[in-house]
Amino acid sequence: MRKILKNILDYLELKADYADVRFVETDRETIEVENGALSSFNVSNDRGIGIRVLVNGAWGFASTNELRKEELLRTAAQAVEIARASSIVKKENIKLSPVKKYIASYVTPIIKDPFKIDAAKKIELLIQATNLMLKDKVTKTEGSLDFWKTHKWFLSSEGSEIEQSIFESGGGIAAHAIKEGEFQTRSYPASFEGDYATSGYEFIEKLKLSENAERVAHEANKLLMAPVCPEGIRDIVLGGSQLALQVHESCGHPAELDRVLGKELSYAGGSFLTLDKLNHFDYGSPMVTITADATIPGGLGSFAFDDEGVPAGKTYLVKQGRFTGYLTSREDAVKLGQKSNGTARAENWNRIPLVRMTNINLLPGHFELDELIGDIKDGLYLDYNKSWSIDDRRLNFQFGTEVAREIKNGKLGKFYKNAMYQGMTPEFWQSCDGIGKEKYWHVWGIPNCGKGQPGQTMHVGHGTSPARFRNIKVGASR
Repeated sequence: MRKILKNILDYLELKADYADVRFVETDRETIEVENGALSSFNVSNDRGIGIRVLVNGAWGFASTNELRKEELLRTAAQAVEIARASSIVKKENIKLSPVKKYIASYVTPIIKDPFKIDAAKKIELLIQATNLMLKDKVTKTEGSLDFWKTHKWFLSSEGSEIEQSIFESGGGIAAHAIKEGEFQTRSYPASFEGDYATSGYEFIEKLKLSENAERVAHEANKLLMAPVCPEGIRDIVLGGSQLALQVHESCGHPAELDRVLGKELSYAGGSFLTLDKLNHFDYGSPMVTITADATIPGGLGSFAFDDEGVPAGKTYLVKQGRFTGYLTSREDAVKLGQKSNGTARAENWNRIPLVRMTNINLLPGHFELDELIGDIKDGLYLDYNKSWSIDDRRLNFQFGTEVAREIKNGKLGKFYKNAMYQGMTPEFWQSCDGIGKEKYWHVWGIPNCGKGQPGQTMHVGHGTSPARFRNIKVGASR
């Protein structure tokens, strides 16, 4: 494959000012079980090559899954033609921040290759877990497992040759309790099909899906009979799973520099974190420090190099409350006079790299969970996302959670259902006055982050531990 890609670059040497070629091959296995019966089992393989060129200050991109020499040269020529056509209507010349030449290889460190685990064993795990949840008013149960192995080659006209093999594993279970037209859902280990990591099958074993199944069903039944969440202004503690979604929507997306520059306005929106705010804006309280870190072992947004050949790294987006950095590509970093921080990624061989989240993390604090809860007289503990809504600048938000627990005089109390909370992003993060210790910190994997036209779905991670926020508006969805 390296030789094939090198031949394409040799062809483009005199035709483009810059060129890179990416080969991507993805194996995927997906298993879904409902009410103790297998509902879906899919195995797929997909591969192809994407060719990106810079000609006369404009991009051209073309791709193919036909790997014959004639088709690859035709695709390369098409990329050049597209770049030349784009250069006629360009507003300015595209420039790229510098990057060193890298000759490197990387494989996700795993213990158990998920593709070598007997399918019957994986199916039986989900059958057992979903059967255990069929209790009382729980009449529908679901379980799923998902595995990816992505093999990449990246070669550029600047001399880089990078090979990577990324393993990803994840899954979860959910119980749906139904009574008289109403239903309540409890999920584990997180909502929307669970938790994911760059890991092998050992990650699935650590989830202990069957061991948690009966508790999940019990809580679904309990929620069905619970009162609705009362409205008011209250102090809240967000659990790690819900906080991961909060970080995703109100921290990760607004820090994408292409969004700030207006490149996503027609689809995914813009950002309130305009360029004048860099190093001059109080994003949150002094307790709030947020990083983009693609080097975390096991994070779903972890890798060795992004899809522009830039090494994975760690960037402070918010440092002790002050906004300090963006997620950047080589093209966009030039606008800041900086180098790319390695956050340009493409979903597959037939998509161009965009600025994407890696692992966006709220760093842990110094509080025990009992301390976070113990300092609240009348509040709520909220966790597991149920719904979300946020405006196109990432300012006004409203999130619903699967579960809410009353906090009364520093103690967890009864369950509430249909809970929701809302706020404005800066004010919300400025109200944070306590974050859980490192022992509570976990990098949650989210495999369905959408962006771009044509749309791209990216896998990202968010490290969080529970955190406390003061004077937040809460209520119930109807």
